[in-house]
Amino acid sequence: MDKQNNRELSRMFQYAGKYHGLTILGCVLSGISTILSMLPYVCIWLVIRDFIHAIGQGDITLAVSSGRYAWLAVLFSALSILLYFLALNCSHLAAFRTATNMRKEAMHHIVTLPLGYFSQNASGRLRKIIDDNAGLTEGFLAHQLPDLTGAVVMPIAVLVLVFLFDWRLGICCLIPMAISVIFLKQMMGGDNAEFMSKYMTALEKMNKEAVEYIRGIPVVKVFQQTIYSFKNFHAAIEEYEKFASGYAIKCRIPLTGFTVTLNCTFVLLIPIAMFILSGVSGQAAYEDVVLDFLFYSLFTPVCAIMMNRIMFASEQLMAAKSAVSRVEAILQEKPLTEPTSPKVPENASITFKDVSFTYPGATEKALDQVSFDVLAGQKVALVGASGSGKSTAASLIPRFYDVQVGSVSVGGVDVRDIKKRDLMEQVAFVFQNTRLFKDTLLENIRAARPSASRAEVLKAAEMAQCKEIIDRLPNGLDTVVGSGGTYLSGGENQRVALARAILKDAPIIVLDEATAFADAENEHKIQLAFEELTKGKSVLMIAHRLSTVQDADLILVFKDGKIIERGTHDELLSEGGTYAAMWNDYQTSISWKVGKGDIDND
Repeated sequence: MDKQNNRELSRMFQYAGKYHGLTILGCVLSGISTILSMLPYVCIWLVIRDFIHAIGQGDITLAVSSGRYAWLAVLFSALSILLYFLALNCSHLAAFRTATNMRKEAMHHIVTLPLGYFSQNASGRLRKIIDDNAGLTEGFLAHQLPDLTGAVVMPIAVLVLVFLFDWRLGICCLIPMAISVIFLKQMMGGDNAEFMSKYMTALEKMNKEAVEYIRGIPVVKVFQQTIYSFKNFHAAIEEYEKFASGYAIKCRIPLTGFTVTLNCTFVLLIPIAMFILSGVSGQAAYEDVVLDFLFYSLFTPVCAIMMNRIMFASEQLMAAKSAVSRVEAILQEKPLTEPTSPKVPENASITFKDVSFTYPGATEKALDQVSFDVLAGQKVALVGASGSGKSTAASLIPRFYDVQVGSVSVGGVDVRDIKKRDLMEQVAFVFQNTRLFKDTLLENIRAARPSASRAEVLKAAEMAQCKEIIDRLPNGLDTVVGSGGTYLSGGENQRVALARAILKDAPIIVLDEATAFADAENEHKIQLAFEELTKGKSVLMIAHRLSTVQDADLILVFKDGKIIERGTHDELLSEGGTYAAMWNDYQTSISWKVGKGDIDND
């Protein structure tokens, strides 16, 4: 555990880069500031001592001369504040750089991960890990680390001061501090040491469910499923509450003991002082004991402040270490491997050879011994029930995942032997759920090829049947459409996605349920866009609407991760198997009419 903690702290400081020196300087200045902050108490004690002696001796000049100690107290206080201010400046600069580097490194790494990683990790969770955890680290380095340094330096100074005057009264001050450390370990150690990790996991889950719930509010409103849809979010809140309140309940006794023990110094200090007074004689001896008691009375609250700083800083240290470990977990995710001897595809053909694939964490195979060929320029359709393996097969071509058994080849070359950039240039993928950036329509389409001119973008948009959309929007191509397509319907979003694919002009096109959200009018226009998009291209098409696959050169019927039928539309109909049954069901569904019933008027 100690090695793990040290590694996390080391990584935290490494993120600071060249600003790491500022972190050290901030800690040093904070330590010096802490020592200086204790000297005014000595100066105040000296002022009180001189006043008491002046009163006892009747020498007013002695009281006046003690004013120099008052000025020294002001000077030490001012220096302490100034050094602490400089320490915080240094620590803040280093903390900002650390948090920035954590976010940058995580984001740079995350874009190298296969797209399959993002289907396993919700966007709300990833945002929480990268953004909020970097913020936790920033807060610890900016504020708690300087305080923790001061809290560590202070006991050394305390040990010197408490024994400088009267060792017996000094021990009275140290005993409550020692007992409070025992309670502090109970709060931060044992089962509670693992609390922060579980707490952060529950917080991430709650954040993910909150994002999903908010995104789904339009659907919730339409189908009046408010209570049911809130179930997952409510369960995440309850889980978070369980850890948060559970930790508070576990800590209630140690925290009470810590607070009470730390503030009961006078329970020991006063009786011991009275005992010492009873054993001395003479005015001077009485004055010395009283003066020592006054010093410890002034100094005891400083010890309590120090221990409270250690407690809060220790808690923040736990959070910061957990934050670093979670960001590190993302950085440990393996990106797509680049081939050592990359090869170039000969053409736009696709070959699946005995491919088996199981999703991470799943027990059943998503694909089982799947083999088929898509010749260059051929259109192949994948059909079947939801969960039959169609989309999984398509996702293996651009390496959203890598196969575990068998191989997927493009142009006669295993996709794992093609450079990632070269492979992505070979494939244009139109997703079922279209993602539009909160940007202009022009830039949304140009995302496929950033170097494209405005004229090229406009041509691709027109080929994708988007001219009507452009004419309708208030600023045409320069209209901001929003992250969810603010001004566009589902079918119009699909046409924009097709415009991207047309602009990219890749030799292989993968269409994953591209007409899923289209109405009849949009579907017709999308079909016209398909014709432009697929000219001379190798096409792998996934569809539930069988009308879109009738003219495919080959239709593959999937069931439970296997291909159970293959052939053209006419061949499969003549076989009278699964595809024929699907076709009959489809024809029945589109032939349904809403009849006009007779209404009796009584």
